[in-house]
Amino acid sequence: MKNDGIMVTGATGVLGREVLERARRTGLPVRALTRRAVRPGDAGVTWFTGDLASGAGLDEAFAGVRTIIHCATDIRHFKNDIPAFHHLLEAAERAGIEHVVNISIVGIDRIPYPYYRIKLEGERLLAASGIGWTNLRATQFPELLDRAFTVLSKLPVVIVPARTVCQPVDPGEVADRLVESALDGPAGQVPDLAGPTVYTADRLAGSWLRAAGKRRLVLPVFIPGKVGAGSRSGALTAPDRAVGRRTWEEYLAEKVAR
Repeated sequence: MKNDGIMVTGATGVLGREVLERARRTGLPVRALTRRAVRPGDAGVTWFTGDLASGAGLDEAFAGVRTIIHCATDIRHFKNDIPAFHHLLEAAERAGIEHVVNISIVGIDRIPYPYYRIKLEGERLLAASGIGWTNLRATQFPELLDRAFTVLSKLPVVIVPARTVCQPVDPGEVADRLVESALDGPAGQVPDLAGPTVYTADRLAGSWLRAAGKRRLVLPVFIPGKVGAGSRSGALTAPDRAVGRRTWEEYLAEKVAR
């Protein structure tokens, strides 16, 4: 069997859906992994049922694949991401995978947040795997901020970390880069990808509230410790890599504004 296909993990997530759409356009065989027993009906994509956390179903899913674009993560149970990464790399080696493209997050090496530590360990596992690899770090997706503000706005006061800056980037633009990387071949650690503008957290919250038609007080709160200090240092941003084009304001106008 010729290994020429692209496998997308996390294909039902915000980023995975965008990656899948772009992978279809390559003309290569495209596969997607889901834990669901009932697989989505998706023209141009062959879906496989598999579980990264246990390793079940991965050998069948990866057979005939040349490149994996790894978007899967379990942010609610993020400790599962390390066993999942081990299983992915072990199955990839057995299948003769030539290239694993991984998405990561800007600042994970500078902020000791537990989820970031897990993401950083995943990067290390990938680099040490012996498989060709590419690792891309991106800044925050607008969808993540949208969800956070939706929850926070249920209270009379929207609390945000003081003097913390973010640089939202469109997941479609990140997907473009991931698929380009898949086609280009292993490149190791590639330059970060960040959105066009750096915002303070309170500015983001205020603009979201206006777009959503909600009146709330935004209260910046000082976050102590190394996590707070790292966030205030600008570690979540990459101003020198502000290559994204779609702005936070465009996202609000399309997805949030009433």
